[in-house]
Amino acid sequence: MTRHHLLTRLPDRIMHRTVRLAPLAAVLLASACDSSAEGRGAPPEAVTPVQVAAVVPVAQAAAISAAGTLGAKDEVMLSFKIGGIVGKVLVDDGARVRRGQVLAALDQREIDALLAKATAGAEKARRDAARVERLYRDSVTTLAQWQDVQTARDAAEADLRAARVNHEFATIVAPSDGVVLLRAANPGQMVGPGTPVIQFASRGRGSVLRAGVPDREAVRVAVGDPAQVSFEAVPGRVFKGRVSQVGASADPRTGLFVVEVALDGVSALPSGLVGRVVISPKDAGAVRKRPPSGRPEADPRSSATTARGDTLGVYAIPAEALVEGDGGRGTVFTVDAAGRHAHRLTVELVGLSGDQVLVRGLDRVTRVVRSGAAWLADSARVEIKP
Repeated sequence: MTRHHLLTRLPDRIMHRTVRLAPLAAVLLASACDSSAEGRGAPPEAVTPVQVAAVVPVAQAAAISAAGTLGAKDEVMLSFKIGGIVGKVLVDDGARVRRGQVLAALDQREIDALLAKATAGAEKARRDAARVERLYRDSVTTLAQWQDVQTARDAAEADLRAARVNHEFATIVAPSDGVVLLRAANPGQMVGPGTPVIQFASRGRGSVLRAGVPDREAVRVAVGDPAQVSFEAVPGRVFKGRVSQVGASADPRTGLFVVEVALDGVSALPSGLVGRVVISPKDAGAVRKRPPSGRPEADPRSSATTARGDTLGVYAIPAEALVEGDGGRGTVFTVDAAGRHAHRLTVELVGLSGDQVLVRGLDRVTRVVRSGAAWLADSARVEIKP
């Protein structure tokens, strides 16, 4: 083959090889693009920060906690019926006294004089009535005159009785065995009628802790409910008691209902100690009185349809954990054991207990999403924040 023919056919060979290599180049280019994309990585899955709260059984959630003060069941402010100058105060704070013991008295000089005057007036009225009666029987005086002196005698007798009462209540005596909580007056002090002089406590009917609870809790408390009381001043001890009285109306100053808890074993403790009481209503917040509004939908991640009975299986969760509610159903989000994914769960709404929602359908759930649930979808990635 001549040189001319070789030069003539060389471009055809090159062209033919180029055509044959084109598919291979395309494959290599596509692979290079895929490798480049794989190197850059796919967009990461979004992670939502959330906060979780524990699921609390209703038996624990129904407990009512409040602060109160210790005192005798019977406490009274003792005072004088009339005003005057305090003559003597015979006891101090903390004194233990016996029934009938004199605690304080007014200066008696003016009171004794008023009693003597009333006594003399009554005696004169009796003499006048007797004399006019004899004259009337002798037909010397009229019936009207006799009736007038009888009225005057009765009025004088009433004045004498009033003077004796004032004289009696010018002295303060202990109404029963007890203790002086506060001495509020001193000799020489001028006091008016009803001015507190001595705060007295009788232990005859035991000691109670008085606590104020809001209306939503007061309606759940009943006489006889068990309670436990602890005092910071007596660390390590818990005193048992029972609700002995529930206020019929709220205190106008605080808007709270006063609940009294009778306690045993606190006679040695001083009145006024501040304690924390935990009351366990027998009816667990009246949850068991309300029939269920329907069974919740079954969910593979919970035991919403257990055979534990309607009186059990009720749990308390924060109100903000409830994403939505429709009639007797609601939606919450739980997290898996690893704390990485959230799961949507349908629950049955039972009622309210303070700022908590009572639900059924969380028998095998220990925690729910409290903050951040509104931005979640089922199986969403989450990160639990403190």
